[in-house]
Amino acid sequence: MKDIIGAASVRRLRVDENSSGQRLDNFLLRELKGVPKTHIYRIIRSGEVRVNKGRASADTRLELDDEVRVPPVRVSERAQAKAEQVAQGAALVASAAAPARQFDVLFEDDAFIAVNKPAGVAVHGGSGVSFGVIEQLRMARPQAKFLELVHRLDRETSGILLVAKKRSALNHLQDQFRQRSTGKTYLALVKGAWPANKKVLDKPLYKYLLPDGERRVRAVAKDDPEGMPSLTLVQIRQRLGDYTLLEVTIKTGRTHQIRVHLASEGMPIAGDDKYGDFELNKALARQSGGLKRMFLHAWRLRCTHPTTGQAMELLCPLAPELQQFAASLPETP
Repeated sequence: MKDIIGAASVRRLRVDENSSGQRLDNFLLRELKGVPKTHIYRIIRSGEVRVNKGRASADTRLELDDEVRVPPVRVSERAQAKAEQVAQGAALVASAAAPARQFDVLFEDDAFIAVNKPAGVAVHGGSGVSFGVIEQLRMARPQAKFLELVHRLDRETSGILLVAKKRSALNHLQDQFRQRSTGKTYLALVKGAWPANKKVLDKPLYKYLLPDGERRVRAVAKDDPEGMPSLTLVQIRQRLGDYTLLEVTIKTGRTHQIRVHLASEGMPIAGDDKYGDFELNKALARQSGGLKRMFLHAWRLRCTHPTTGQAMELLCPLAPELQQFAASLPETP
């Protein structure tokens, strides 16, 4: 038919936080605007759609940073033109709205940059946010030919964020994240004395939407069919008065994983405005030198350099406001 055209080549799509936990068929229906629904189910059944290079069924649940291979598909010219107009308009708005901003650089070479993302800054625009780290970084580095996020951090979380400077580095690093061969460790402060023997949290997590469309996650029973397997390792770093500073390493990349796992143990992260102790948060924010943000920080990241193959350990010190609050608490045995 005249109004049907073929895609130029195979597409490889990355699953972001907004799509993590979604069924494969629903993901493709959203991504492939203008492609008939029957055709989408046909390419899934035929095995032409691959998730992390393997066959998948329509009800496969996608995980953060999964790679979805989509074969060339036929798209309505009208739908494609509309999608391109929307995308171009969004890019122009984001570029115009994003002020140039440099971020503290922890490491940089020809392959990638590791920056210290401040709390309160989104990693990218979307979902009511005009711009984020990546848009601001691109504006600050107009000479850069390629800058793409390797992974993501919650807006309220500070710490290590990787940005690729070339496509090969992006693919290599994202493969490491997807295969769980990186080591991502956070520092989190919780109210109370964390039990020394509680080192593994593995409750499945279920993602849902509030009536206003805001995303939330809750821990569910291990036999819940909607629950996504999740694994978090916890180690006590320091006991500080009525609080415990934890080193938390995630082995799966679920939305809000650390926040929900710690809260499900009755010890939410101090300052967490979604899953925390709201009365405690208010009290902390009011006191002099208190805590006015969530105490969660991406502190250490271990990975393999995408070009040299060298093992790397990146460290990012606590943000000054977190250091100040921690220093105000008495150290206890």
